[in-house]
Parts: sequence; structure tokens; C-alpha cells
Amino acid sequence: MHFITPWIPNLGTQFSLLADGMSSMLCLLTGIVVQVVMTVSWNKPVEKAGAFYGLMLLSQAGLMGVFLANDALVFYVFWELALIPVYFLCSTWGGEKRIAATFKFFIYTFVGSLMMLAGLIYLSMQNPGANSYSWSNIMHAGSSLPASQQAWVFWLIFIAFAIKMPIFPFHTWQPDTYEQSPTPVTIILSALMVKMGMFATLRWLIPILPQGVAFWSQTIIILSIIGIVYASCLAIVQTDIKRMIAYSSIAHMGLMSAAVFANTNMGMHGVMVQMFNHGITITGLWLVVSMVENRWGTRDMTKLGGMATSAPLMAICLVIISLASIGLPLTNGFIGEFMLFNGLFQTNSYYHITFMVVAGLGIILGAVYTLNMLQKTVYGETVKMKITKDLGSNEYLGLAIIIILIVFLGVYPKPLLDLTSGIATALVP
Repeated sequence: MHFITPWIPNLGTQFSLLADGMSSMLCLLTGIVVQVVMTVSWNKPVEKAGAFYGLMLLSQAGLMGVFLANDALVFYVFWELALIPVYFLCSTWGGEKRIAATFKFFIYTFVGSLMMLAGLIYLSMQNPGANSYSWSNIMHAGSSLPASQQAWVFWLIFIAFAIKMPIFPFHTWQPDTYEQSPTPVTIILSALMVKMGMFATLRWLIPILPQGVAFWSQTIIILSIIGIVYASCLAIVQTDIKRMIAYSSIAHMGLMSAAVFANTNMGMHGVMVQMFNHGITITGLWLVVSMVENRWGTRDMTKLGGMATSAPLMAICLVIISLASIGLPLTNGFIGEFMLFNGLFQTNSYYHITFMVVAGLGIILGAVYTLNMLQKTVYGETVKMKITKDLGSNEYLGLAIIIILIVFLGVYPKPLLDLTSGIATALVP
């Protein structure tokens, strides 16, 4: 589906939106995640609720625009539109250290966005005209550049995407921002906004600068794999559940990044499937963490224990979602991770086996910190968690949607595979 209408002809841009398989999948993910967040949060007290939910919906609009944009300038406008409401949400409704965390987040993302804008303007100037910012024109201009120019334009554009994902060493804003943001905003950041960076790499980098991507691909794979092991080790030593999940997200996105730059059909296809599945799974994790904090007033695992007795339904949900997070077979996390490792193994690099083995440490370490978290919160000492109200009706509904998707896509992933197979083939013929 393609929508196009004149916008600013003097700048060579049109308001152009395109819904292909990958865009449709991510728009579906956005709709599901935002609806689940609203459902679970509707009876929670929020100061200035109108402004809070209005900014959440504005952020959703920006995300939808990013996933649908088929014009570079439209893409940039929506990219910034998604950022601005999150800045106000974090700085107004966040934790005690929200100002410092939000400032760091804003500076990181804004500097990256300006570099991306410079790169897109440079590409549009290679072939000026009435539609110089259209995706097809940008792709033609980029792929026509000499390899030496593609190599440096690559970094102008990619740094913005690397910060959003984030991959090592552009990740340092993420744990503090996730920790200090209110949980609905953390969900938007980790389930959806990190996918902006991955989606943009697939749409606005891989096909546009093929020689630049080929030149730097091994470097990016190495950085991504370092991030997997580094973030996993940090996740193991965390006592705050929220920070642990934040670091686990860096590890998961590192694996997706490595598979993208492996440049194999299997890897590309796996990334698209895993973008959706990771968004569903991590939404469920954040929701349960929010419920734990609301009921027992802490996220410190050393002060928690006995959820299986005090809130058995919540405990069951946390166990199922956590097992999906570590890629247990018959959960939605398995098929994507299997394809990612398969794609990483098939890459043409001489070090492909080393890459796969080191990246595989992330699976082992992920099981360590996830099962450790379950042991301390679900099966720990019962006296630590007082008997309290289990899931409310809206919480039950929200988590039910998440768990149904986890099980359904784990048993029958064909709908996602069919939706994205054509895009993977186009990216790696």
C-alpha cells in the first residue's frame, strides 16, 4: 500500500508513505504494545493524566510515521517527532534522577539525528530534482557513490541508528533512561523505539550504501558481539530487576545487529521476526516489573521472594514471559534466535564460527541472569512478599494478550515468516 501527495516541492520532498511487509509488522507491533500498555495502566493514578496519555499517543504517531515513511525528509520529521514526547514524558514523570538521565538520552539521540540529517541531505544533493528525497532517489544516489565516499557517509547515517538500538559503545544512555522513566514510557522505548534503529538500518542503510556496509560489516559485528557479552555480564550482577532487563535488551539487540550485518537471507529474515517477538516479550517483562513495584514498593531482587505464594497468577505470567525471553522452544523467542544464529553462521567472514560461538554466550548468560531473577522473586523466601492482591482484571487482560502471542507465535510462526519473507529476499537477493 502506497500513499503519496505533494508536500514541499521546492525542497524536493513529498509526503510519501509505504506499507510493505516489514512496515506493516512493526505498525501492528506498535498498535498492540500501546493498546496493552493503556489497558494495564488505565486505573493507575497518573498526575496530569491528559498530558501523559496525549504525549504517549503523539509518540505512537511518530513511531508509525517512521515505519511507514518512504521519503527521507518525512522519515526525519517522524524520527524527531517520536523523540520529543518521550523527552517530556521522562523528564516530567520519571524517577529522582530523571533530569540527568533524560538530558543524556536527549543529547545522544539529538546529535545522532543531526548527523543522519547531514548524511541524507548529502545523498539528496547527488541527484537533485523534484523528488530528491524519495527513497528510490536516495537509494540510487547512495549506491552510485564511490566506495570511499560510502565508507564515511555510512557512519553519518548509522550512528543515529546505533544510538537508538543501542549497540556497544553507543549504549550508555540506555540503562539510566530505562530505570528513571515511568514504566509505560520504558515500554515504548524498549519495545518500539529500539526497533526504529533496527528498521532504519534495514530500510535506510543496507540497500542505500551497499559498499559502505560491506566495508564496515565485520567491525559492526564485532562491536555487536562485544555488546552481547558485556551487557549480559552486567545483567548478571544487577539486583534491580529494571536495570537487569535493560541490559538484557542491549544483549538481544546486539544479536540482531550482528545478524543484520552478516548479510544473509536467513539473518535478515530472522531479524524481522525477532523485532516483533522481542517487542512482545519485553513488554510483558516490564509490565510484571511495574506490578511488582506497585505492590511491594521495590525492584530489588534481594528484598523480594515468594511471589508464587503471594501472587500465583503473576508468578505464572512472569515465568512464561521470562522463558520466552531466553528463547525456550515453543515460545516466540525461539524461532527468531534460531534464525539469527543460523544467519550469523552463514556469513562470508572467515571468523563466522567465532562470531556465532561468542554470540552464543549471550544465550547461556541470559539463562543465568533470567533464571536467577526467577529464583529470587518467584521461588524465594515467602516471608519477603506479603500476601497481596493478585492480577486485576485489566492486568490479567493485558498479560493474557502477551502470553497468547508468545505461545501462538512459538507454535505457529508462519504468519510472521510469510509477512517478511519478500523483504528479506529483496535485501539479500
